[in-house]
Amino acid sequence: MVAQEVQIAVEDAGHEAPIVMMEAFNADSLREGGIYLICSSTYGNGDVPDNAQALLQRLKDERPDLSNVTYGVIALGDMTYKATFCQGGMLFDSLFGELGASRAGPPLLHDANSGTLPEDVACEWAKTWLRQDLATMLEAA
Repeated sequence: MVAQEVQIAVEDAGHEAPIVMMEAFNADSLREGGIYLICSSTYGNGDVPDNAQALLQRLKDERPDLSNVTYGVIALGDMTYKATFCQGGMLFDSLFGELGASRAGPPLLHDANSGTLPEDVACEWAKTWLRQDLATMLEAA
């Protein structure tokens, strides 16, 4: 739901934003470079959801060069679990950085107990990300 709402906001800003579910994502596509916005919840003991585990493991095993990738992260979590808060998204953030990708701006860390809807917060964050962080990153390239 968060990804769908962000997709609409990004497309309203004049950009293409196809959604690809992580279980269907071909990690080899990352080797070609591009701009990616990763949206991940946290599951269990600080893991990525089941549908993202194969992708994360493949990236860890193959260690592709992602120096042509610019990315942002929307991490969803629950501060009730402080030790693993938003860890699913942060696992992707850390690995993308290790593999040479450039993060545009700080990640969005949404707390399920904040009293705000994650899709509303994510849409506002995405607008700022597109306007400021990503634009700055692309100008520097």
